[in-house]
Amino acid sequence: MIRLHASKVREGFSDAINRVAYSGERIVLERRGRAMAAIVPLEDLEFLQELENRTDLEAARVALADVRKHGAVPWKKIKADLGLA
Repeated sequence: MIRLHASKVREGFSDAINRVAYSGERIVLERRGRAMAAIVPLEDLEFLQELENRTDLEAARVALADVRKHGAVPWKKIKADLGLA
């Protein structure tokens, strides 16, 4: 993974995109010495999205199991507790 100043990437944006798309490089964009963002190959992004989907699915399964075990709180009670009713 390489680190480049954001202004340098701005000057050679097409080069940076080509490096990522065709060489699979990951580029971390820095501003004032701090990492601000990254340019990654599309495959990396798709992999991260799949991981997030799996994590979300597991969290939903845990939440459903909790509702089955303990029951749900009625929406009217939640609104009343929040002072919205």
